[in-house]
Amino acid sequence: MQSDVARDVRMPTAGDVLAAHARLRRYLDVTPAHYAERFGCWLKLENLQRTGSYKVRGALNALLAARERGDTRPVVAASAGNHAQGLAWAGYRLRMPVITVMPRCAPETKVAGVAHWGATVRLHGDSYDEAKAFAIELAAQNGYRLLSAFDDPDVIAGQGTVGLEIATALSPDVVLVPIGGGGLASGVALALKSQGVRIIGAQVEGVDAMARALKGDETPRDPAATLADGVKVKEPGTLTRALLRELLDDVVIVREAELRETLVRLALEEHVIAEGAGALALAAGRRIAAKRKCAVVSGGNVDAGVLAQLLSDVRPRAPRKPRQRAQERLSPPAAKRTLPAGLLPVAPAAPTWRATAHILEELPA
Repeated sequence: MQSDVARDVRMPTAGDVLAAHARLRRYLDVTPAHYAERFGCWLKLENLQRTGSYKVRGALNALLAARERGDTRPVVAASAGNHAQGLAWAGYRLRMPVITVMPRCAPETKVAGVAHWGATVRLHGDSYDEAKAFAIELAAQNGYRLLSAFDDPDVIAGQGTVGLEIATALSPDVVLVPIGGGGLASGVALALKSQGVRIIGAQVEGVDAMARALKGDETPRDPAATLADGVKVKEPGTLTRALLRELLDDVVIVREAELRETLVRLALEEHVIAEGAGALALAAGRRIAAKRKCAVVSGGNVDAGVLAQLLSDVRPRAPRKPRQRAQERLSPPAAKRTLPAGLLPVAPAAPTWRATAHILEELPA
């Protein structure tokens, strides 16, 4: 199986995730967590990240780590959009040259986002895999550093900082992550697995290369058409596959209709705008039972026309009535409480003027 790993094939560790966290905290704010009560699930809102996606973490960490090593080569990367935007912003922030290769079918909002930060944009091919082959060719011909969107140790470590923030804020039992090439899932698993957290991956029906590879089926297949263009990968990463085989607890395959309904419900009920891949983990979370689960909303760079069409076409089912939390349940009536013999429940007396007079005396004139 061909990988887009350029030179560094070192296996990342949990220590690399901690190092990435130390690098990135100077540049990136912690994204918020939001409890989606109608879904019974916490959301890690990476759609509010710089450039609208978690991908900026891995891209920025890769450039910072390269600078520490003295590697000043221009960077070229293939991306369906979010990795390119993250890399463009990181290059702009660090004043490093960046070239992005994007398929012609990439959403206009993502292409515009890359160009906004001054990166060179090359549109090539009709899929991510065709764009990747062209990026490999450019790197070989010009001596550029090829930076994979997912199969790079520095990128994986940077994505893993999502997991560190989740652990600090929520202490979850289960974390759900979307899987395309596997960079986010690998990084989050490295960050959280030692803490006993279950890591569940989410893929779309017909776009499940990683799930099949983990079962031993590595036959390349063209991915099906899907709203989740950010995870539309034909071949998963080599490093990510090895890591997830060891660390991932399960993969949930989501139907396209489930994904579309979840995206619309997120917008209408939780007021959270997510792209297709961004709603994928939450769609999978509806099949996972846990006391405290968290789904990563990985990105919010949805095309305005696509969102408008979805809101017009999709009519989500009414959510089930939420169950009361234990701490919200009313205490039993006072008359039913067991009291010692001879005692009756007494209502607290209303405060008198004398009881509050000293407060009035202490107020400033």
